[in-house]
Amino acid sequence: MVDYEISIVLNEEYDIAVSKTVNALKEEGFGVLTEIDVKKTLKTKLNVDFERYVILGACNPPFAKRALDIEREIGLLLPCNIVVQELEERKTKVAAIDPEKMFMIIGNPELELVAKEVSTKLQRVINSLTGLDI
Repeated sequence: MVDYEISIVLNEEYDIAVSKTVNALKEEGFGVLTEIDVKKTLKTKLNVDFERYVILGACNPPFAKRALDIEREIGLLLPCNIVVQELEERKTKVAAIDPEKMFMIIGNPELELVAKEVSTKLQRVINSLTGLDI
């Protein structure tokens, strides 16, 4: 695991993992604002083959509003990115950015408190994909 991610490897087909991830995000109050199909984009723009890989731009409006009220420039780090990556058939990695690590660069203790709460929610999203609780 990279030290700025919250992740898990699932024994799931890619499409199922994407669907489960989107549903788990909704359960924690996140909406998916953007969905970037990296495989399709690289094929279209560069004619390069790449594994199935999607970047989901997730937002939890109450937390986004709190963070923006503290520091307007935090919008540069929003929304939270979640990646679903096909590793092999029936093996998919789901990874979320760890907001606590990301917001450390700001150096604002008020933002770090918000980031901790968002990090806990994203950890619950990841854990729920295999039925784990924290």
